[in-house]
Parts: sequence; C-alpha cells; structure tokens
Amino acid sequence: MVFKPEVWAAQALVSLRKALVYAGPQIVNHDYEGEIKKVGDTVHIKMLGDVTVKTYTSGQDITYEDLPDAEVTLKVDQADYFGFKVDDIDRAQAGDEMAARTDAASWKMAEKVDSYVAGLYTQAQSANVLPATAITSGDAAYNALVDLKVRLDECNVQTNGRYVVVPSWYHGQLLRSPDFINAEKAADGGAALRNGQVGRAAGFDILMSNAVPVISGDDYAVMAGVRDAISFADQVTEMETLRLQNTFATAVRGLHVYGAKVIRPDALAVLTASKS
Repeated sequence: MVFKPEVWAAQALVSLRKALVYAGPQIVNHDYEGEIKKVGDTVHIKMLGDVTVKTYTSGQDITYEDLPDAEVTLKVDQADYFGFKVDDIDRAQAGDEMAARTDAASWKMAEKVDSYVAGLYTQAQSANVLPATAITSGDAAYNALVDLKVRLDECNVQTNGRYVVVPSWYHGQLLRSPDFINAEKAADGGAALRNGQVGRAAGFDILMSNAVPVISGDDYAVMAGVRDAISFADQVTEMETLRLQNTFATAVRGLHVYGAKVIRPDALAVLTASKS
C-alpha cells in the first residue's frame, strides 16, 4: 500500500477522539487549540474581565470601565508515542494490518489522555469539593448528584451541557434509582451512548469511565462540570513508516502531543464517592 502520513495522522486522531471520555467533546473544549506542532508549544488564552452593571439616572453622565484582561497559558507538555513492526510474511498471510494496529494504538493512547485529564479534578475550586459520601444504594447515588448540582447552581454555572463522570460501580447503583434515565430510553435513543454516555439524572449527562481517579482505598473522585471549565489541545504530529534493516519488515510509529488547562475552576465540582 502507499503510505500517506497526513491521511494516517488524521485517521489516528479521529480514532483517538472516538475513544475519549474525559478528553471528549462533551467534557473539554478545543476553543484555543490553534496550530499545535510540537511539545512545548503554548496556547495563550485571554480571560475577559467582568462588566459592572450600574443604575442609570436620567441627566447623569455615563461612566465607562477600563476592563483588565487576564491571560492564562495552556502548555502542550504531554507526549506519547507508539511504534510497532509488521513482518512482510505476516502481512502477506493476514492482509495489511498497519491500519488496524494504528487504530488499536490510538485507543491505547486515549486511555493515557483520559487519565491525564481526569487528574485535573484537583484543580476544582476548593468550595466545590464535597465531603466523602458512601454510595451504597440507588438513592444515595442520585442524592449525591443532586448535591453536585446544587454546588454548581450556587456558582452560577450554566445548566446546559452539564456532565458528571462516574465509575462502573456507581453507574450500577444509579440503575437502581427510579430517577435515573437510561441512555437507551432517552429521546435520541442509542446515539446517547457515544463517548461513554450512559444516561441522565439531576440535570447531568452521565458518562461512565474506568479512568475515574481513585483517591485512596475505595474512594473515587467523581467530577462534574461543563465543557467551558477545561480547555484541551492535542495533535498527532508525527506518523510515519520506515523499512527496517536486517529484516523484512516495516515499522510504523506515531507521536501524539497534548495539554490541558482548567480555566474555570468554579465550573467544576468534585464528590468523593465511597463504595462502602
């Protein structure tokens, strides 16, 4: 086959993003991605200052604010690669396996990316970190989501597009709650299952992931929020093949660079969910 690196790089990124939960489009935004070319690239994000609303009195002059803008930087400081070889004999017997193995490598990369973004729960606003709660029933699972909802409400976080990511055992408890809406019963049917979504409850799209961080023992960090809270930038910057010396085989390798930044800590809330 003719190897076209730019085509394979695009396909690898598509496969990668299909597998993402925490770094998927429902949880993070790519608003500031720009031209990512290598590790060490920086994305500059301007944070607009708040406008003060004043009382107007007829006949009085209107005053104008000089709004200070803050800037935060998103560093592309993470890099993962894969490399494998395909023997010519194996390729002749089993067909061209490069594309299939590249797709599999993308899924493995997605696991690392999701774990990286999941770890950003520690940057939630301290007031939005709820105390440990034992999730031992459907009611307890649902009520804990209500607590997360209230915390976001009190921070004036928009209700549209709210998510929460739970581990499988937490989802199992939610299935016992009459207030949980299973994804298959939602208005869009099975389409809701993309990128880990399993249902809705308490105003959240509920996603399930094995990357939910374990704080200690059987305590898990269940993170809720909106996609405006975390900005994510990534790119598959290298994708190439090369013929290996001293053997009849072709090597394939790829490089994925990425970084993330919590730009709205107030738009994240975290629950310590205990299995017991």
